[in-house]
Amino acid sequence: MLTADLARSRTTDDEVKPQFIDPHEKRYRQTARELIDLFDAHLGEPKGDLEDEIDELTVADTDYKIIQGLAKLLRDESEFETVAPVEPREIRQRLFEKANERYPIVRQPTLGEDTQKLEVYSTVADELGISLEECYTGMYADLERNKRLVRFGNRIHEDHADDESGSSTTQLTGQSDDRYREDDITVDWLLARYNLALAQAVLYDATEMRIRVWDRFATVFSYVKLFGLMHRIYPIDAEGERVANTGRADGYEAVLDGPASLFSQTRKYGIRLANFLPALPLCDRWEMEAAIADDDAVSRTRTLALDHTDSLSSPYSSGDEFDSDVERTLASKWERANTDWELVREDDVLDLGEEVMLPDFAVEHPDGRRALLEIVGFWTPEYLDEKLSKIRDADVDNLVVAVSERLDCAEEDFGDTADCVLWFKSGIHVYDVVELVEEHAVETSAAQ
Repeated sequence: MLTADLARSRTTDDEVKPQFIDPHEKRYRQTARELIDLFDAHLGEPKGDLEDEIDELTVADTDYKIIQGLAKLLRDESEFETVAPVEPREIRQRLFEKANERYPIVRQPTLGEDTQKLEVYSTVADELGISLEECYTGMYADLERNKRLVRFGNRIHEDHADDESGSSTTQLTGQSDDRYREDDITVDWLLARYNLALAQAVLYDATEMRIRVWDRFATVFSYVKLFGLMHRIYPIDAEGERVANTGRADGYEAVLDGPASLFSQTRKYGIRLANFLPALPLCDRWEMEAAIADDDAVSRTRTLALDHTDSLSSPYSSGDEFDSDVERTLASKWERANTDWELVREDDVLDLGEEVMLPDFAVEHPDGRRALLEIVGFWTPEYLDEKLSKIRDADVDNLVVAVSERLDCAEEDFGDTADCVLWFKSGIHVYDVVELVEEHAVETSAAQ
């Protein structure tokens, strides 16, 4: 993400708005192209040389702050490493010891200083079995400026190609994870990423975020959980008005707030909100309002408002893949089955207080009846304990659960909800689910 000094926004009395750039404007595309080429050209070279060229870069009247912001995002996609045949600390220790043995420190250099240096370097290089040049350059190879650019996006310097495989991960969240994998760095990607980073930078001072989403609920709330955001969730209709229950919901509103809104101003929670923001552009329709703390007035906030019309794009994974083969197989079987019931994947969000539960499927009938289906197919004791606790806490009348017989649990573990459990061996049969759903589905709309 951008550092605070690279953020660009405009403020009024009540609002704050990031200064987005037009990704189609020629000068920005030229700037992005030259920066990407610069990083490409310096693969394998010292970081200091790259930084010097970035500092000297003046491209098509582009604001210097924008150049540095784009460069920061490219650094986030890069890896710099110490490259030396022997640990620099070992080289330094030997050089200093050897110099101390032979040539004590003097106030004025002697005429033979260069010869003496060469002799010390040569002796140490021979002892370590490296060349004279490797000894000289390796002495301070661990300084930040001397570290080498060994990876840029998917490109790996040839000396490191044998040690690495696969593509890079972004540093957007400060965590390496397959969710954040990038396939390539292009001009379009960089400019889109820059606009998103501008919005994220405003959120560093956020104390509360209110979101509304009308699709991809499971994806959005999985990121809420990933970033540890405290939340309250409300079902809403197509116009964004709150409704009585999830069965009548077209979408969900969530209020994400943290300790900053209760006790003291802190950026830690704002950074989490900034990390969460890229989850929203994964939705086709979304709205977001955030309260941004004013630096000059502790009790005053401004509003940052964004929605799907701002054309932000996300580097996050949409999480379209199934969580397990059992889910994938059931969905495939359902497509071939002869039943009026429709299987809808991860369509509901159950608010459990500190956590949310995202049932794997909803099962809907054209007459308006509806049930939720959760599959418990994993086997680790910790996962099972957590899952059973969630199911008990959910306290939802129309929740049915398919449970593997290979798990170490029994009917009594499900308490009063034991009659909602479908036990299965290797796979789930569609008509067994339909039979159970017929018993527990509830009417969620009056006339469908």
